[in-house]
Amino acid sequence: MSRNKRNAEPLRIAGLSIIDIAEEGKGVGKDDELVIFVDKAVPGDVVDVRVVKKKKNFAEAVIENLQSKSEFRVDPFCSHFGTCGGCKWQHMDYGAQLRFKQKNVEAALQRLAKVDTSKMEPILGSAANKYYRNKLEYTFSNKKWLDAHDMDIEEEGREMNALGFHVPLRFDKILNIEHCYLQAEPSNGLRLSVRDYALKHNLSFYDLRNHEGALRNLIIRTSSTGETMVVVVFAYPEQYQIDGLMEHLKISFPEITALLYIVNQKKNDTIFDQEVITFSGRDHIFEQMPVDGAKDGVVKFKIGAKSFYQTNSHQAYELYKITKEFAGFKGDELVYDLYTGAGTIANFIASSVKKVIGIEYVPTAIEDAKFNAKFNEIDNTIFYAGDMKDILTGHFIAEHGKPDVVITDPPRAGMHTDVVERLLEMEAAKIVYVSCNAATQARDLALLKEKYEVVRIKPVDMFPHTQHVENVVLLQLRDQNSY
Repeated sequence: MSRNKRNAEPLRIAGLSIIDIAEEGKGVGKDDELVIFVDKAVPGDVVDVRVVKKKKNFAEAVIENLQSKSEFRVDPFCSHFGTCGGCKWQHMDYGAQLRFKQKNVEAALQRLAKVDTSKMEPILGSAANKYYRNKLEYTFSNKKWLDAHDMDIEEEGREMNALGFHVPLRFDKILNIEHCYLQAEPSNGLRLSVRDYALKHNLSFYDLRNHEGALRNLIIRTSSTGETMVVVVFAYPEQYQIDGLMEHLKISFPEITALLYIVNQKKNDTIFDQEVITFSGRDHIFEQMPVDGAKDGVVKFKIGAKSFYQTNSHQAYELYKITKEFAGFKGDELVYDLYTGAGTIANFIASSVKKVIGIEYVPTAIEDAKFNAKFNEIDNTIFYAGDMKDILTGHFIAEHGKPDVVITDPPRAGMHTDVVERLLEMEAAKIVYVSCNAATQARDLALLKEKYEVVRIKPVDMFPHTQHVENVVLLQLRDQNSY
């Protein structure tokens, strides 16, 4: 390896070997003791780079020349790759993505929880690695991110309105999306039609700095049952503008099952505290999963504008099957389902156990969980809304009984230490821990090792072309005489 002197500007490093990949899709190389994160680099690449940011122990760099390509490198399939914040691993072969995800989970469990991963099971890849999402949210903005083509246009002739995704680290800049490979049609057609209508009829796009404009967000949800929900979020519209756009969508896309709108004039984009108005059709769509022993052999889930549901429907089914298999139900178990969300797992396993108690802090999610149980004629689930650490008390356990199995699927931050302590007190025979963050999962596993041993581990890829990965761990209560 050769390089120029350290005090020269800018710092360039030639012949840097990329040995790993980090979050945000950046390749990792080492120059002496300096760790270098290289944008758009793939493990196995040998690159000449220019350093754009340097700290004491690490630097960030961009590729100036690709000396030799990694065997894992492939051509990105999306024209927005490199600018859009999504699908940052799409320049790497999908098989390699799975290997590195498995490696990252294994490293986190070993490093942070000292877990023996020698019997870790192979990661389950996603059958579809394009058009796999059932929900996307787009943003309107009058401050479009300008690409090279836009810069060639005279300033007074540039179209500055955009409908798409936020550019990373630029809250006020929106990348205008022409085609997104994350969600199947009619998603792209709907987005383009809304944008074209808005431009043609002079509907103002939202100004993220000054908080003004008619159009704010567009949410599209689809389901494996073939249903489609469209939610248009307005900010400061006239009613005729709302009616015009919604009628356009109703006529142009008769396949829309639920056509809804919201007027949100807050400074943040959250819709959970906003009224959802039904313009046409139902206020919800349905998703479903095959379940042995369920009515008609399936469990259906009501999905509203504010509902939580795993965004990869097919892979969610695989994730829940693995969770159920790890639990090894015999039919007489009392199960606690912590962070139950809309009760998806609880209702999925209900026909295999005696009783399920689900706990979730979002009240609207619990309303969905209760609806789904009643709709599917499931009578052995009970749901409670509230903060987990406040509900899961000794009194609660005394009232409802000690669980045989606990399923926990917390948010990325993992479980509160009070919840971990309660699990140690409960001493359920088994805990199945589902996580979207191996690092926080490992932190919790390190605490649970006081009484539990990890007996099975299996990662599941829910989000191809990203660094994100789900991981399922089965913990078994050790012989009480051993501690």
